[in-house]
Amino acid sequence: MWIHPEEVLLAGALWVSERANPFFILQRRRGHGRGGGLSGLLVGTLDVVLDSSARVAPYRILLQTADSQIYWNIACGSSRKEITEHWDWLESNLLQTISIFDNDEDVTTFVKGKISGIIAEENRGKQGEEQEEDCGKFREAELKMRRLFGMPDEEKLVNYYSCSYWKGRVPRQGWLYLSVNHLCFYSFLLGKEVTLVVPWTEVTQLEKNATLVFPESIRVSTRHTEHFFSVFLNINDTFKLMEQLANIAMRQLLDNEAFAADRSLPKPCKTLKNVSALKRDLDARAKNERYRTMFRLTQDERLDGHTDCTLWTPFAKMHVVGQLFISNNYICFNSREEDLCQLIIPLREVSIVEKADSSSVLPCPVSISTKNKMNFLFANLKDRDFLVQRISDFLQRTPDSSWGDTSPLSLIGHSASSSVPSSSSAESESVHRGRHYHPGLPTASQSLLRLYHQNAAEDLGPKAMKEKMKEEAWKIHFSEFGRGVCMYRTARTRELVLSGIPERLRGELWLLFSGAQNEMASHPGYYGDLVEQAMGLCSLATEEIERDLHRSMPEHRAFQNETGIAALRRVLTAYAHRNPGIGYCQAMNIVTSVLLLYCTEQEAFWLLVALCERMLPDYYNTRVVGALVDQGVFEELTRAFLPLLYEHMQELGVISTISLSWFLTLFLSVMPFDSAVLLVDCFFYEGIKVIFQVALAVLHDNMDALLSCNDEGEAMTILGRYLDNVVNKQTVTPPIPHLHALLTSGDEPPREIDIFDLIKSSYEKFGSLRSDVIEQMRFKQRLKVIQSLEDTAKRSVVRAMMTESAFSIEELEELYCLFKSKHMTSCYWGSSSSAAERHDPSLPYLEQYRIDPVQFTQLFTALAPWVCGGHTPSLSTRLFRLLDQNQDGLVNFKEFITGLSGMYHGDMTEKLKLLYKLHLPPALCPEEAESALEATHFFTEDEPQEPSFLSDLDILGQQEVISGEEGKDGGGDSAEKKEEKVKDYRYYLRMWAKEKELKRETIKDLPRMNQEQFIEFCKTLYNMFSEEPLEQELYHSIATVASLLLRIGEVGKKFNNGSKKSESIDAQALPLDPQGEEGPSEEGSADAQVCRALADAQLEPAALQTSDEEIRDDTSASSYSVVSSGSLQCEDIADDTVLIGGGLRQGSTLDADWSITFEQVLASLLTEPPLVDYFEKKRDIQSKMAACKAQRAVERQISSASDHEITQHSV
Repeated sequence: MWIHPEEVLLAGALWVSERANPFFILQRRRGHGRGGGLSGLLVGTLDVVLDSSARVAPYRILLQTADSQIYWNIACGSSRKEITEHWDWLESNLLQTISIFDNDEDVTTFVKGKISGIIAEENRGKQGEEQEEDCGKFREAELKMRRLFGMPDEEKLVNYYSCSYWKGRVPRQGWLYLSVNHLCFYSFLLGKEVTLVVPWTEVTQLEKNATLVFPESIRVSTRHTEHFFSVFLNINDTFKLMEQLANIAMRQLLDNEAFAADRSLPKPCKTLKNVSALKRDLDARAKNERYRTMFRLTQDERLDGHTDCTLWTPFAKMHVVGQLFISNNYICFNSREEDLCQLIIPLREVSIVEKADSSSVLPCPVSISTKNKMNFLFANLKDRDFLVQRISDFLQRTPDSSWGDTSPLSLIGHSASSSVPSSSSAESESVHRGRHYHPGLPTASQSLLRLYHQNAAEDLGPKAMKEKMKEEAWKIHFSEFGRGVCMYRTARTRELVLSGIPERLRGELWLLFSGAQNEMASHPGYYGDLVEQAMGLCSLATEEIERDLHRSMPEHRAFQNETGIAALRRVLTAYAHRNPGIGYCQAMNIVTSVLLLYCTEQEAFWLLVALCERMLPDYYNTRVVGALVDQGVFEELTRAFLPLLYEHMQELGVISTISLSWFLTLFLSVMPFDSAVLLVDCFFYEGIKVIFQVALAVLHDNMDALLSCNDEGEAMTILGRYLDNVVNKQTVTPPIPHLHALLTSGDEPPREIDIFDLIKSSYEKFGSLRSDVIEQMRFKQRLKVIQSLEDTAKRSVVRAMMTESAFSIEELEELYCLFKSKHMTSCYWGSSSSAAERHDPSLPYLEQYRIDPVQFTQLFTALAPWVCGGHTPSLSTRLFRLLDQNQDGLVNFKEFITGLSGMYHGDMTEKLKLLYKLHLPPALCPEEAESALEATHFFTEDEPQEPSFLSDLDILGQQEVISGEEGKDGGGDSAEKKEEKVKDYRYYLRMWAKEKELKRETIKDLPRMNQEQFIEFCKTLYNMFSEEPLEQELYHSIATVASLLLRIGEVGKKFNNGSKKSESIDAQALPLDPQGEEGPSEEGSADAQVCRALADAQLEPAALQTSDEEIRDDTSASSYSVVSSGSLQCEDIADDTVLIGGGLRQGSTLDADWSITFEQVLASLLTEPPLVDYFEKKRDIQSKMAACKAQRAVERQISSASDHEITQHSV
């Protein structure tokens, strides 16, 4: 490629000149190509260690002038072909022009300007912003990665690092390349080359550790091996990037979504050295994720920037030091000291932003006022003018909405969204009539508890007074710290939450602390529209919802009538429609029913969104991955905090059993409702760490009893009874009996545990848990869980396919891995259909992953036992059509194995039947078959008395088979009608079972083969034997069989037509050139063999009486003949070529009356022992699978190397 001219002082050092003229020199790097000796080895080692560009571009062109010792590097190339093109362009376009220049400086200036112009033109034409943003050094590294590891252009490099890779006990210094989908390492030291490629989807563990053997190293584990990398300049930066890329890969395995680069990143002010656009993208994603998690914001929120500042806190009368964060919809503040103060200001609530007067006490202040009359003062801002400008820009883009915190602040008990927008309230009742959800519904404006308590007499007991005191404490807190989204969140807020949120405020505060309030405010009317779209639709999710509706808190009277059940149905159905990836999962009904008790329908929906999509990620998908991940985290925490108990519980296998239900339902299913709801209060404020703390506290309280347990059942009983007796002594409502407690209560009642004591104990003993540590542990467990689920899927597939194929367990596992890897390449390198279309998690495991025709051809070529040379893609396409029964252009693993198993493990009849089917519709040219059928209909309509000139015998044969089966079925149906006049459900079940029953296909069911199909069949057979040791005998046998089948077809035609004689058509016979006993030397000659063998079988009436031996002798010489160089090749056979009397002629259509059956093909092939031996020979797929794994064939790769310079790197 052309490069910006760079000065070169020593042109001869480490380079060899190959071409030269008065102005330019073409040079090759010493040691590149053949030879090089010791100097070549040393130069190669230096290039790798020093990351020299010569490793990827071993050719260059220098500009030289006679009077100067300075040279200018103007072009480099990775191959001789590329650099020669540049050299030829210079000689033809520049050499003559610059030769007339008098001054050498003018020559240099002219050439440098010309080259810079070419580069500018190329950059202008390039598509993709990231190519323009990346610096030249980084683009060079990306080119180097693709060349070294054979990656296509779609594979994007994120970053590269110098490090050592430990191969055995020897460190190899080289370069680690981290791309979107692969971890690659390359080293070249004194002739020893090390190349490593690990897909991120294969990584099972990623650890940063320090040992005596591997000081401060990173360990990358896969299923089969471990890799150690050390001697990093910045190991933390490298490890964080590895974590991000591995997380993206796990997301691909989980959701089947490809990585999409963020095109809307702001461009840097200057080109960052050695930092790619993708690296900036990933860094921005990590910052956004931390920002969203810290302030519980929506997934589309993007951090614009942050700065240090101070915030004036009127409640403490002091300035708090912290950081100010600005994003597209929010201004947030977090104190440097944990829990001192946190603030979230939605831009929709901001009314005024102004710069206040600076002073020595209050430098560079900014005042922000909100619509509900709150004022916030930030100071010590470094770049105040720029900050105010950014906030103003975002405010201009923020739509002015009246849907903010509009609830009356003085009335306790009114939730933040209980007021309906004026536009909705103004609508007439006739508009709402017929809608599933409208403001007139009781649950649209009130929670279920308020509905059932609104007419109850006021309770003046001690518990009720305690509840009123809590409400008063919150009222005081609101007056001091503010109410709504803009409330100051401090340590005092946490204390009030841990003391229990009053029932009247629970819905409002859940919305506030979870961040659901912001999402609801941003989407007015969304829930109502979603309900209308979702209700009435039938799916697997809606069926499961209906089944579980009456199991959701049946002991609570709110769900013992249609009002509560209908509200629960609407919320769950709306969410399943919003997020089909999750749909509905058991445990969602329990959590949602609790939300509805304290919130309106709309509020409960948005809380469910916050739970499923942000606070409990991946908990409720089809494989409950998130809950399994947190189960692993809980086991790790148990080992850290309770090591003795952990060892004993592992022996019993209890932890994995108990924790899943605890996490999925947030203890709601295992603890009395009044107690568990207090944990939900803490969860919405603190997040998942509270659930971990309480779970550890439960184990700690029962440690002595659990250590004395002898089996899993005993341990489960102890924990079950303990949780059943966790009580809330402050609850106002009458206690709801817990079904589990009724079933497990023993003779003597166990002691009661106060839920407040349990929560306090969990904070005292395990309050040191940090959210960021939990996230780190989650990442580690996510790798394990997802890879474990993938292994489970593989085992399920193998078990299912064991009964349907003859492959061994090990072979099926290897085939599944190869098939899945082909599918995964479509995820990150694109394909004709998106990966999401190919992956349906609702299907059985063996039908989930699917591949397209291109990928199928690659696997077929690598694994199929029938090697047909240039004919292989054609055969693969036909097999794909045959296996693609639903004609969606994709083949699943079950279909793939069915086809492969037939070729490897079927008996001779099965193999021949498969081969026979590959030359009949739909496998063979379905488009041509359709056009032929249309032509047949056209002629039969106009002239019904004349026979069609196109062959539709195969279609007639299929119709006969179908009609015969229908006749048989019809007879059975009529008999049943006579026996059973009234058809009950058993009749329909029998009919359904009969339709579902697989009809056993016999060889008589196969349609007849016409002449065109027979020609293709012979071409395939001739191409199959090119690599066989008995090649000559097999070709001789095929010629004999082809001649015999041609005669059989002719005889059959005479029997079918009776005395009717076929018309003869005069044409020139094909010129033939016999070549004696030599077999075909090229792939093309196999096609010629077909022509020769068919033309050689000229049928005479007396020939019908000849024996098989005579036929074999007559065709022995001609069977090896090939078409001469000037004659017609098989691929040139046109549609108007016809066989008459066994001879191949031109000038008309194929003989429509000629046909043969599968029985005739089978019988003819059985007469030839070489063919019988070939098809009965057992084939070994192990060697082909090993070769397929070793070969790192990359799809859609366009190599820039010349034919003479293809360098192969072994893995």
